Order: sequence, then structure tokens, then C-alpha cells
Amino acid sequence: MATKKKQDPSSRIADNKKAAYNYFFEERFEAGMVLEGWEVKSLREGKVQLTDGYVVIREGELFVIGCQINPLRSASTHIHPDSVRTKKLLLHKDQIRRLIGKVEQKGYTLIPINLHWKAGKVKCEIALAKGKAEHDKRDTIKDREGKREVERAMKNRTR
Repeated sequence: MATKKKQDPSSRIADNKKAAYNYFFEERFEAGMVLEGWEVKSLREGKVQLTDGYVVIREGELFVIGCQINPLRSASTHIHPDSVRTKKLLLHKDQIRRLIGKVEQKGYTLIPINLHWKAGKVKCEIALAKGKAEHDKRDTIKDREGKREVERAMKNRTR
């Protein structure tokens, strides 16, 4: 199911800020993540990077590739952590089938938007997205700068 609610900002682990700049989001989904113990500990410390991550579908399952979780120095001695390990995402089978159909269409891709905590579990918000052309990116920058100027004018006006 597509998520509608915003998460509590304190439950956020990491955001993929480049995603909104590079893609138009069509639909959003919240998926569980299969993680190892050391990865969860690193996430609690905020040692994660999502900007280069993307989602692939293999044999009817979703996987995040390029999501880097850096191990803590105090990680166990008998485990050799791999910071760029491919992580499996958990989603309902009918949602995965729908995503497979959409991704096979030209121009659609799946990207991770953020990682957050929900009821003690790590969730990954993914988006069905379409890439932006260069002129769309310039429009995004122009809109952002326009909003900043309006906020500045409103702030100066209240003083």
C-alpha cells in the first residue's frame, strides 16, 4: 500500500535528498528490511548513506543495492561486516507483482527515499519514480530559490 502519513522526524534514520532532485515520484511504498545485527547497531548510530542506492527485482524479490551501512568499530570480532551488502526488502507479493509490471515500462525505476524506525523495526520507504530531464531539474532549483526568497521577504516583513 502506498503510504500517506509523514513519519515522526525523530524516527528518521537517513534520507535520500538527491532522489527528489533527480526523479518524479509516482507512488511510495513502505517495505521492511532484512538486516544483520551489526547493521541495526550502525543504523542506531546513524552510520548510513542512501544517495547511491537503488532497488532491483530479482526472481520476484526486491533488493536494495548501493545502500551503504558503515560498521561500528566495536563490531564483533568473529563477523566481517560488508558495508555495501545487498539487502532484501519485504513487501506483499501483490505489491511486488504490480511493481514488476510498472518497472518494465520505459522510464520507471525504484529508488529508496528514506530509512526510518516503525515499532522497533527498520523500514525503507521506496518510490516508483521516473527520471527528470535536465530542464526539469532547473525548474526544481528555480522553484526552491523562489520559495526561499518569499520566506526571506516574509521574515523581514515581520521584523
